Amino acid sequence: MRKFPTPQLIVSKCLGFEACRWNGMTIPDLFIKKLEPFVEYRTICPEVEIGLGIPRDPIRVVKKGNTLSLRQPATGRDVTDSMIKFSNGFLSSITEVDGFILKSRSPSCGIKDVKYYLGTEKSMAVEKGPGFFGRAVFEHFSDIVIEDEGRLSNFRIREHFLTRIFSLAHWREVEKVMSISRLVNFHTDNKLLLMAYSQKELRLLGKIVANHDKKPIKDVVADYGHHFKQAIAKTSRNTSNINVIMHTLGYFSEGLIKNEKRHFIGILDKYRQGAVPLSSPLSIIQSWISRFDQKYLARQTFFEPYPEELCEITDSGKGRDY
Repeated sequence: MRKFPTPQLIVSKCLGFEACRWNGMTIPDLFIKKLEPFVEYRTICPEVEIGLGIPRDPIRVVKKGNTLSLRQPATGRDVTDSMIKFSNGFLSSITEVDGFILKSRSPSCGIKDVKYYLGTEKSMAVEKGPGFFGRAVFEHFSDIVIEDEGRLSNFRIREHFLTRIFSLAHWREVEKVMSISRLVNFHTDNKLLLMAYSQKELRLLGKIVANHDKKPIKDVVADYGHHFKQAIAKTSRNTSNINVIMHTLGYFSEGLIKNEKRHFIGILDKYRQGAVPLSSPLSIIQSWISRFDQKYLARQTFFEPYPEELCEITDSGKGRDY
């Protein structure tokens, strides 16, 4: 069993931490609660931080031409500058973070699907996009994990989110050390994971580690971090995961009996059809790793990218267009 680092996450305070929504309510989230023992949360409510109070009159994003503003219709107050100033100041002060979980559809925290209106009067929304704080998060942290609690109810999105935050937390530990040996070990541990996500980036990362140009360690680590984050930015395809699994099957082929192979291929076909999660074939591979004492595969993060306690196959059925 892997020893996992502790991801540093920033999360909207209203998601079960404090009753700070505009109506004085909170919205508990089961996934955020389940994740809490494995991560370190830092909570934030941008609307409270700029002095809007609890409870408060709702705010909305208003679009006129190409200009967006943040308004409070009941009072006529324009809080655009306050929100921009707070967002940039807060985000610039962050030194360690592996991901964000923000409140969906919030005019401040939303990362997408926030309604934009033509004015402060009652009207239909004319467009959707990120909220003001959510937009600033993307501008400051484009290469880490940014999600909302709504999208994380989808199993595949949640699985990718978990893989990324624990991978990034692991990378952050390596980055601090500035050691070629730690970099080589990290790359070795993640080879199969990278093979599943991006073979192009895997090849490039191998060249960066080899460092044939004799670059300073600081530059090598910076290059590697940039491309590693790019490599895992998009979810891996089922076909890529199956290719990696078939590759690892070769390590055991001579020791397995015919019925074992047949059963495993059946499980793999179910995964291909979307009938079982990736953890199903991986659990069988893990049992073989122990049985055959396969030390190289035992260190591969692909087989346990995040704590198994967090593997839950509940799925809202939403958000499949990742």
